[in-house]
Amino acid sequence: MDDLRIKGNWNQIKGKLKQNYANLTDDDLTYVEGKEDELLGKLQEKTGKSKDELKKEINKM
Repeated sequence: MDDLRIKGNWNQIKGKLKQNYANLTDDDLTYVEGKEDELLGKLQEKTGKSKDELKKEINKM
């Protein structure tokens, strides 16, 4: 399993995720260093994707 790598500017990644998933809110996308699992859990609930799928998608951005 790949680790979640927040690379570059989180605001840019957040914007791309909001474009791809209109139902995501700023609260859903609040990133706190060390709390990646909580972020992935919120995204998983909203998108219906697995954590691995979300990690791959975020790491590609």
